[in-house]
Amino acid sequence: MPTTPLTISRIGFLTPGNYRDDAPFVGLEDTLQLFEFGERLGFDSAWVRQRHLEPGVSSASVFLAAASQRTRRIEIGSAVIQIGYENPFRLAEDLSLVDVLSRGRLNVGLSAGPPSHAELLGQRFLDGDRADSDYSHQRVARLAANLDGTYLGDDETFITSAAGRLRPRIQPHAPGLRERLWYGGGSLRSARWAGENGFNLLVGNINTGEETDDFVEAQLRQLALYRSSWQARHLPRIAVGRVIVPLDGADTRTRSRYRDYAASRHERTLKPQGERRTQFAPDLIGTSEQILIALLQDPVLREVDELRLELPYNFEAENYEQIIDDFIHLIAPNLGWLRGRAAKPELARLPA
Repeated sequence: MPTTPLTISRIGFLTPGNYRDDAPFVGLEDTLQLFEFGERLGFDSAWVRQRHLEPGVSSASVFLAAASQRTRRIEIGSAVIQIGYENPFRLAEDLSLVDVLSRGRLNVGLSAGPPSHAELLGQRFLDGDRADSDYSHQRVARLAANLDGTYLGDDETFITSAAGRLRPRIQPHAPGLRERLWYGGGSLRSARWAGENGFNLLVGNINTGEETDDFVEAQLRQLALYRSSWQARHLPRIAVGRVIVPLDGADTRTRSRYRDYAASRHERTLKPQGERRTQFAPDLIGTSEQILIALLQDPVLREVDELRLELPYNFEAENYEQIIDDFIHLIAPNLGWLRGRAAKPELARLPA
């Protein structure tokens, strides 16, 4: 086993938030309980995917508002909100409210691009001609601008309502949330944009193939470009996601299901896929010792101090509990992680 230690100081998990189509409450409650369980185990953060037109969390902000009242310490996050489905002003209001309810624990993962189901939704979703809509990175930047706390208009601009006469800005104001915005990257272009615009960076097990067919080399290039492009005053954060499924605490039948899941996804890791030459990292499924060896040999993890455990789709609540329990007790301490050591991210600043 490699002996050079890693220096992972923050560990989180990302759950798909799936449920049966005929029993959404059960699955959503299971996911809320997983957040509570993760907090008891000592995880630094818990994240949920936002998904549309499928049995999953369709509104991360609503779900995380509920999670904020079920937890006290753990950071809560979305990975990722596809901004093409959202109004940047209204989403900023929702996220600010969640951050205040959570007392500054919210992390917001975002991505640009057109909504993937817009044509199917048609006028249920679209206003006018879709070609007139801006789904670029600038839509993400508009959200960020709404969260920066600046007042609208000039010094003489006021609005009057039942609350009185006041200067207008997004309410409630959530100090520090702008610095807890993340961009879900996977290409050189997205890494550069995130760095230039002061977004933290989420990278996972999917890359857009550029200049190399090697997944690790491509991801290392993205991290290097992100750091060289960084222009904000606060310190950048990079979180790497890997699908990790320890077998140690699973019974024989569950172990077989885990291995079948990995086998069904293995072929896609052998070469780039499709016109965009999408690259996939292999899932890490095995004993804790086998997984630890793979993680210690991952060059990307030597470039970061935050690791996000990505949970597989469509497993049962008890499977997710077993996976994160095994990981935090059997693997995390060997990555340089110490429970409770991570500092509040907003306290980190570059010197004046």
